[in-house]
Amino acid sequence: MKTITLTLKKKSQIALEFDELIPDKVFTWEKADFENYQVPVGNRRFPLTDYFDIEVEGTAEGPEEVKMILEGDFGRVKYIGCKMGAGEIIVNGDADLHCGAEMTGGKITVNGDAESYAGREMKGGELEIMGNTREFCGCSYIGDWRGMSGGKITLHGNAGKQLGECLSGGEIYVKGDCDILAGIHMSKGFIQIDGDVTRWPGGQMKNGNVLINGELGMLLEGFVYDEIVRDPVIDGKSFSGKYIKYTGDLAVNGKGGLYLNAEKNRKYL
Repeated sequence: MKTITLTLKKKSQIALEFDELIPDKVFTWEKADFENYQVPVGNRRFPLTDYFDIEVEGTAEGPEEVKMILEGDFGRVKYIGCKMGAGEIIVNGDADLHCGAEMTGGKITVNGDAESYAGREMKGGELEIMGNTREFCGCSYIGDWRGMSGGKITLHGNAGKQLGECLSGGEIYVKGDCDILAGIHMSKGFIQIDGDVTRWPGGQMKNGNVLINGELGMLLEGFVYDEIVRDPVIDGKSFSGKYIKYTGDLAVNGKGGLYLNAEKNRKYL
């Protein structure tokens, strides 16, 4: 097992880019390789050692045997774990844009908040954020229609706008609250939100399932009441209690399922 620890010693005003520093690419690197590496900062590169103290312990025969520990506030470091396929990254602080974007395997844990586009276009692996994230978590990139298609995102805090936009597979679990348009344009996959949702979940969704355990502020007109279900099993997961089930979004001939906790949403009964 190889453990690579990068400890922040100077924060950059311009965001650093870490898409080259993933277990898949650095599992053979020794300390000297990191010390010689130039990290992208805007349209230039600077020595990694300008910003971090570096420690490397152990050996690895493949990326799955690598653990990267990022100590400090990484709120100005973008693309952490972008396109990673194996191994583990632990961020003991905040993370900037695109954390876990396009990852296919491995695990990322952020022990803080993550900026927008966390888990963008994920295909596999696991992303766990202990704090909050902003808009477009698990979504597609600007101008694309393919969002997250596999893997799992677990968010212990709150999510911003358009969570799981264009979701086509995988699972997103939010333990806190969520802003507008969760699951917009989704065609497959599962979103569970334990907190309250501002309004309009599932806008233009074609398929998949969204379950809300908190209170929903406003429901879209394209969702039609289906039935009251008790203890539903959704995508292989069992839930206890009574839920109001809707089908939609009829605006796009959608067949998606929207489940609202009946006790928290009596106004819809």
